[in-house]
Amino acid sequence: MSKRNPYLAIVVAVCCCFFVATASGQGIRLMRYDEDYSNLKDSGRNLYNTLKFLPLSASKKVYFTFGGEIREEIGGRINEDWIKDQGFNYSFLQRYSLYADLNIGERLRFFAQVNSALEHGSKYGPSPVDEDQLAVQNLFAEYRLIRDSLNQLSVKIGRQEINYGSGRLISVREGTTVRQYFTGAKLMYARPRFTVDAFVLEADEVNFGVFDNRPSHQANLWGAYSNLNIQKGGNFDFYYLGIRRDDSEFEEGIEKELRHTFATRYWKSGSGFIYNLEAAYQLGRFGNGPINAWTMAIELGYIFDKSRLKPTINLRNDYISGDRKAGDGKLQTFNPLYPKGGYFGFNPLIGPSNLIDLHPYVTLNPTERLTVQADVVFNWRYSLNDGIYRPGGNFNTAGSPSGHRFIGNTYLLSADYKYNDHLSFSIGGQYFRVGDFIKDTVPMWDNSKFFNAQVSYKF
Repeated sequence: MSKRNPYLAIVVAVCCCFFVATASGQGIRLMRYDEDYSNLKDSGRNLYNTLKFLPLSASKKVYFTFGGEIREEIGGRINEDWIKDQGFNYSFLQRYSLYADLNIGERLRFFAQVNSALEHGSKYGPSPVDEDQLAVQNLFAEYRLIRDSLNQLSVKIGRQEINYGSGRLISVREGTTVRQYFTGAKLMYARPRFTVDAFVLEADEVNFGVFDNRPSHQANLWGAYSNLNIQKGGNFDFYYLGIRRDDSEFEEGIEKELRHTFATRYWKSGSGFIYNLEAAYQLGRFGNGPINAWTMAIELGYIFDKSRLKPTINLRNDYISGDRKAGDGKLQTFNPLYPKGGYFGFNPLIGPSNLIDLHPYVTLNPTERLTVQADVVFNWRYSLNDGIYRPGGNFNTAGSPSGHRFIGNTYLLSADYKYNDHLSFSIGGQYFRVGDFIKDTVPMWDNSKFFNAQVSYKF
């Protein structure tokens, strides 16, 4: 799609809607390589089934799967940086994706995916999470060493997306137009109630052009992530993550960072009482100084699944450490590693570093396809000697000019409509009311507003 003619994509999306209405749909996954269409080998050969299962051998053990996505989003912002009279700014965002999955027997597969993310309209130009005109998103080979009813062991080598747990530390970053990926090797073992992945990966420097992302040529992320499911006892995640960054920026300064994260998570989803408890501790080196940082997140909720609107009431509370004293050579600021965007709002200016938040929210389901959610987020700095950081962990504003802790309140209202497994719509609005910290650090301050609308079609 041409960046000069972005609205042409709307016509394509509408045409796809008519196609999907008659398609024999399968479950669409967040990670497209997790989808399995082998059950279609004996199904009728309509257009959709042919795309999802195209046999290349008489035995049908060698086959292709094709798929993709079209996503269109319009977003508007008023005084987005809390600056008075900054005015209105908008972005028209587009994501296009195509993938091919070649399965050779039950053990070997090759998966390839290209993504195009485009931004149009912003008076400040695109950000790295808004535009990457064309990139190879996934390109890997997977070999299944063991595959039976009780044990599965496989190795995956190449470029690949990853997503773990609640996405607080490792996320594919679905909310942004540019999804996150890595290149390297991953070993995966699974039993019916236990899984563990071990990996060594590098991260690319994302640029705006066509196939111009540059690899780091070093291990940026390594570790292991496991999940243990206890029947009637909930789920336990245990994980270790290591990262290396050569030019990490905090209020403490800019230095080489080598950081180790040890964490656990206890969670339950579904109906009735739900919970998500997560804690992490970090150590390592920032330049020549030590790192000692931590976070703790508590989320409790109840789903009234037998009520007409199936309401849920939830309360989230995060404590995320910040630096005790800038310039002393020691760092206590928590690094969220590779988190998902929008954890604290649709278009947040504050992220999960040096933060305390209290986040009640309510959801309603007027129909099986429609979900409405209302949120309020109260935000404070954890340490008065550290600033605030953006959702990806990048340094935003220094904390030294202010002795106030309160950053501000975020009010959110959103609605999501899922027409079917392929087609969905969403709309949302956000109002950020600034607190004393913003009033101290932004000379001509004002409250900010944000809205967006999105349509997504996946096949």
